[in-house]
Amino acid sequence: MIIAIAGASGFVGRALTVRLLENNHDVLALHRSIKTPVASERTVVADLSDKIATAHALANVDAAFYLVHSMAAGDEFRDLDLDLATAFGRAASQAGVRRIIYVGALGDAPSSAHLSSRHEVGAALRNSGVDVVELRAAVVFGAGSISFEMLRYLTERLPVMVCPRWVRTRIQPIALVDLLDYLEQSLFVAPDVYEIGGADVTTYREMISEYARARGLHTRIILDIPWLTPHLSSYWVDLVTPVDRSVSHALIESLVTEVVVVNGARTQRAFSVVPMSVERALVTALDQQDHDVADSLFTRRPGQRDGVYTVVASLAIPEGLEDSIRRDLKTIGGTLSWYGAAPGWALRLVLGRIVGEKLRRQRPETLVPGAPVDWWRIVQIKETELVLRSDGWLPGDAWLGYRVHEGYLQQVAAFRPRGVPGFLYWTLLGPFHRIVFNQMVRHRLRRASAASTSH
Repeated sequence: MIIAIAGASGFVGRALTVRLLENNHDVLALHRSIKTPVASERTVVADLSDKIATAHALANVDAAFYLVHSMAAGDEFRDLDLDLATAFGRAASQAGVRRIIYVGALGDAPSSAHLSSRHEVGAALRNSGVDVVELRAAVVFGAGSISFEMLRYLTERLPVMVCPRWVRTRIQPIALVDLLDYLEQSLFVAPDVYEIGGADVTTYREMISEYARARGLHTRIILDIPWLTPHLSSYWVDLVTPVDRSVSHALIESLVTEVVVVNGARTQRAFSVVPMSVERALVTALDQQDHDVADSLFTRRPGQRDGVYTVVASLAIPEGLEDSIRRDLKTIGGTLSWYGAAPGWALRLVLGRIVGEKLRRQRPETLVPGAPVDWWRIVQIKETELVLRSDGWLPGDAWLGYRVHEGYLQQVAAFRPRGVPGFLYWTLLGPFHRIVFNQMVRHRLRRASAASTSH
């Protein structure tokens, strides 16, 4: 099918694009500005408020996913969302699109602007005359989801927390992988409004405890303060989490409303999805991020995103040294001299032993994916690439990668802290890390040059 995705650059949109491309659909991604395409998607820049331009972009499209929200726009997001949905619906009708699939929000007669806006958008799309499948969902568990990131940062950074009454509101979260299954099957089910959710009805208080268990953290102590309102608690969240404030404030205001599946029978008859439990959904989200970081290591940008810090160093390779660098990457293991900044790594090993780590130098007989090498496991090893993942690190999960690419040697380090010790480890040692990483990438060139000279 030819499928358009409005909101393709968002959290759900990116994942859905990859899923549909894997299943051989022709994906047309609608963006408000020029974006880097995902895999083999076709990209069109379209102002969704312009009905004529959007209708032109949707020509020959079989179905369209509408995954747009405007909470980052501030207080006016509700009116903007309604205007955009109305324009998109009319454009889809004019272009002859047969179906629109939209992710709305659970909640019966919600009092919050966010949940009410989600329902209004669904009604506007249905009023276009195009067949609409509306999936009403609550929190989506996946790295990059604002709700998941709020849960991550609160639990990771606060071993003891004072919580408002909304932490006891009932909620039925859903795993991203389950949502993608529902979205793909929505291409073929009867047009209707369907309520979807995971296997468990829970609360934010319980989700905090579940996340701590999934991440291997100590039990979090939660003190309830009933008179702490959502508005006041939003400022408390601002202090602890780096998520977009305009979006988090809108979400927190909605947390007084129960968002659970009420009419699940209709959904069960139409779909074959068997949703995950909260525990499995959290573990799956963390494991998927683990895989994604390793897979995208060389395209990551410096800084912090979705709980992972990244440092990038790159140097031009002098003429004639590329082959020597490739050979040197395959000599890893058994000695600190390979890394460069050997005293720093020696200190790191000593400190690790003090806190209970059992890191040791080792080299396997064969360097293959999955093999242990020093305090890492090999994720990927090719002629021009080496990607390592930490093995047994107490403060968190680390990745280290080297790539020879277009005349440059790229070195990328990424770190996902575990709890307060991990956050402090990265924050306090930040300046030291930058010095060490710069020395390490220069060390690669020096080793390659020495080896080349000796030959």
